[in-house]
Amino acid sequence: MARQLKPELKKFLDAGTVIPAHPLALTSDRKLNEEQQRQLTRYYMAAGAGGVAVGVHSTQFEIRDPKINLYDTVLRLAAEEVEKEGLERPFIKVAGICGPTAEAVAEAETALRYGYDMGLLSMGGLQAWTETAILDRVKAVAAVMPVFGFYLQPSVGGRIFSYDFWLQFAEIENVEAIKVASFNRYQTLDVVRAVCHSTRRNKIALYTGNDDNIIADLLTSYEFEVDGKKVEKEFIGGLLGHWAVWTNAAVRLFEEVKACKRNAYQNAATLLSKGVQVTDMNAAIFDPSHNFHGCIPGIHEVLRKQGLMEGTWCLNPEEQLSEGQAAEIERVCAAYPDLTDDVFVKKFLG
Repeated sequence: MARQLKPELKKFLDAGTVIPAHPLALTSDRKLNEEQQRQLTRYYMAAGAGGVAVGVHSTQFEIRDPKINLYDTVLRLAAEEVEKEGLERPFIKVAGICGPTAEAVAEAETALRYGYDMGLLSMGGLQAWTETAILDRVKAVAAVMPVFGFYLQPSVGGRIFSYDFWLQFAEIENVEAIKVASFNRYQTLDVVRAVCHSTRRNKIALYTGNDDNIIADLLTSYEFEVDGKKVEKEFIGGLLGHWAVWTNAAVRLFEEVKACKRNAYQNAATLLSKGVQVTDMNAAIFDPSHNFHGCIPGIHEVLRKQGLMEGTWCLNPEEQLSEGQAAEIERVCAAYPDLTDDVFVKKFLG
């Protein structure tokens, strides 16, 4: 029988929270730096995040290479740190799940073994598969553990799906949430409209993964007429690579967004302006000017500057900061100090 999300975690997920995508801390010879890997998990908990996603794009897909073989390890280390912390509040452990059906099911089983609550199911790398075959794969994983759907943008290995695909996706039992990281307004709209037209619309939490549009996504209410009735849906939280850095500031900003919505959007204009600043910061980290080549090293560079990582090394030696990217990161840090958490990190590191 499929593992179900615990009621208290389902309630927490549906209320919306901050879930950073966990990076991979390496030494200069590209071996796992276990001490810093564990420290990163502790940082996210201390910063107030409501969960963490491990084994995802930001953790580097190469961890699954048999020669590297770090998937089990990174899941275990994060789970151990969460267990040791003994948090007296909800905290959602999300495991990244990839690959063809058999591999994806095996990863879901591994995630359950380490006590993970949900599987963030990537549809990347399956370009030749039909949408029907991919939906069958989703059902197979959902038969093992709760699924966090994932619309990954094509520039980093994802693919574009039809509205009908998302409508069928939303109907699958044990799909509890969908992260939309299409970085595209039209494709984002496809997912939200499909969920609104699904019979399971009230069972699925929408999380933004659109790091280029975080605040606007969180402030927007989508409205559709379904069978003669008005149906509304909104992004109630985020699972973001951007939130792997400056996490304490992200938590504070997320609380501002929630307060704005509770107070009839009174300061929405101010928050939308701040959202442009967040997007500017994200452009420096994610490197869209070089087709996102420096995305992961950009995350590492911020953490390195703060003392949370030793360097920007990736498992793939070709993944390095792009020309001018370090200077761009310096620029945005100086321009928007209130969106960084350098003071918090300094205190955290003691």
